[in-house]
Formats: sequence, structure tokens, C-alpha cells
Amino acid sequence: MQKAVSTEALPASRRIDERIAELGGWRGAVLSRMRQLIREADPDVVEEWKWMGTPVWAHAGIICTGEAYQSVVKLTFLKGASLDDPSRLFNASLDGNARRAIDIREGDAIDADAFKALILAAVALNLSAAKSKSGKTKRSSG
Repeated sequence: MQKAVSTEALPASRRIDERIAELGGWRGAVLSRMRQLIREADPDVVEEWKWMGTPVWAHAGIICTGEAYQSVVKLTFLKGASLDDPSRLFNASLDGNARRAIDIREGDAIDADAFKALILAAVALNLSAAKSKSGKTKRSSG
């Protein structure tokens, strides 16, 4: 008899694969496509599984999360308010001080190049924040 594998033990990428398969239909296809674009934009991206079932993409901090609802796939950028969005991809959570989101409905087309540029901008922001934190020196009293 084969022992069932706990989903807790699965790597995040595998859990995201399962989430996409579980969604199926247009929502699974959209989440899969956006994941592909994230990986193309940043081959060093790390996939995480947080908050009891949310796909997360990170590089020197969280870039964005991917959630699927009944009528929308939502990609939330935690520092989206600090990112330039010349193509105006952000269309949700526009009032907050930090987050911005892209809601994708069935049949919506996303500009792949603009989305990849947004991913790269989020990575650059994370890296600059990480660098400024590590670059601070403590004064020694002496």
C-alpha cells in the first residue's frame, strides 16, 4: 500500500502546478501563462506557497502573489504603488499606499512585454531595498 504524501511536504512549485491543474479552464490557463511570463522575465525567481494556499513569486522579497477567484485571476504586487506602470496594467487595489493588482478576467489579453517589464521593475525595487538595508553600517561607540 502506498503512503499518501502530505501536501505540506511538497515543494512550492509542485503545489502551484497542482493549483493550476485544480483550477482548470480559463483561470488555470491564465495563472499558468502569468507564471510562465514571470519565469521568463526573471529566471532567478523563487516560487513560494504562503498563507494556506497562495502562490507567491519572490526575488530578494515578494514580487507578487497569484490568486484565482470565480471571475478573476488577481496578481497582487506588494510594492506596486512604488512601481512605474506606463502600460497601465494595474487595474485593481489602486487606492492603497503599497499594493497594486492586475485583475485578469476571462478573455482579457495582457501585454506580455509590459508585464515582464513590471516584474523586472519589482525585482529591481526589491534588490535596491535589500542593498540599502545591507549597506547601512552601525557606528561603534569608542
